Amino acid sequence: MSVIELEDVVKRYQSGTETIEALKSVDFRADRGEMVTVIGPSGSGKSTMLNMIGLLDTPTEGHVRLDAREVTDFSEDELTEERRTGIGFVFQDFHLLPMLTAVENVELPSMWDTSVDRHDRAVDLLERVGLGDRLDHTPGQLSGGQQQRVAVARSLINEPDILLADEPTGNLDQDTGKTILEELTRLKEDENVAIVAVTHDDQMLDYTDTTVRIVDGVIREVSRP
Repeated sequence: MSVIELEDVVKRYQSGTETIEALKSVDFRADRGEMVTVIGPSGSGKSTMLNMIGLLDTPTEGHVRLDAREVTDFSEDELTEERRTGIGFVFQDFHLLPMLTAVENVELPSMWDTSVDRHDRAVDLLERVGLGDRLDHTPGQLSGGQQQRVAVARSLINEPDILLADEPTGNLDQDTGKTILEELTRLKEDENVAIVAVTHDDQMLDYTDTTVRIVDGVIREVSRP
């Protein structure tokens, strides 16, 4: 069963008197333990599609299902709760808070849930991405690759079903990017999460299970090696 599914999704935006159709009848799914890479030229609809999958935006037409549950018409509060508990985000620019240590940055998304103590999980995740000796370092004391590893660990703190990555290797050199992709591959299996990544990095295609090519808001090709 797919953990996230888009069915016949259309997204239109109004720009002055012009209507822009960013997504056109898009069908998409991702399963647990699967890495899906979305590729396409700038302006093709990749980011809009990622926003739909991450419940950051709602479709003009069509359906969005999370674990077979229809969430298309959820209220903003309901969508926020689904994002908080079921979806992790990894951003190209890391978005770490500079005054917090690595372990504090990883714990941050769980700090609003006082019913659980995520400190041990934060430490465990950082150890699993090779940063067990950098727990008390702030982002300014870490390299770009190390900061991205902290961001990956943070995305997993609430035990999500889906991890969304926006250009996860975009600010990294090739060797560091390879290390991040190897860690994502290992973590998707260990955590049984679905990873959906938008990228311009051809290197990522060597690690993906499914590649989705989108052009002008239309999915042109879905390939599985």
